[in-house]
Amino acid sequence: MLAAGPLLAPDERLSRALVRSVPDSVTEPLADLGNIPVALPVLLLAMAYAFLRGLRRAVLAAGAAMALVPALVIPLKEWTARPGPLEPWAAGYFPSGHTATAMVAYGCAALLLSPFTRRPWPVAAALVLTGATATGLILRGFHWPLDVLASLLLCVPLLWGVAVSRLRPRSIRRSSG
Repeated sequence: MLAAGPLLAPDERLSRALVRSVPDSVTEPLADLGNIPVALPVLLLAMAYAFLRGLRRAVLAAGAAMALVPALVIPLKEWTARPGPLEPWAAGYFPSGHTATAMVAYGCAALLLSPFTRRPWPVAAALVLTGATATGLILRGFHWPLDVLASLLLCVPLLWGVAVSRLRPRSIRRSSG
């Protein structure tokens, strides 16, 4: 169990200052944006659209990224066994699975849709939805701020893989001679 370190006390102080500073009726729906029944359909619709438009490799990468979320998050939760802000008797809060789900689902959806829109709205929507999820989780007291930050950092390589998969391989020029 990780129960010590230089970031633990500031994380707990920040959490105490933020938790329940906004009514639960506002923060709980925000936190719910990271639920699988909410985030996964958004990704599946974007995957279907991108697949039909020819981004097959990127669709596979997005599916793999989403599948890797629990494979990365669950072992870390078990290893750290960090208690929750409002449930000190419970364990498994670090990192935040809801934040990871939101970031990968909405981020991959944005990466799959942005080549077709040629506008920044998919990326902006992904940032807003992921930020709303993270904010709701912290303000509601479901996660410590570092739980959320760890999930965001953990998911960057997954999104990078999807972004790279969208690139078309350069054609190889052959010189005659």
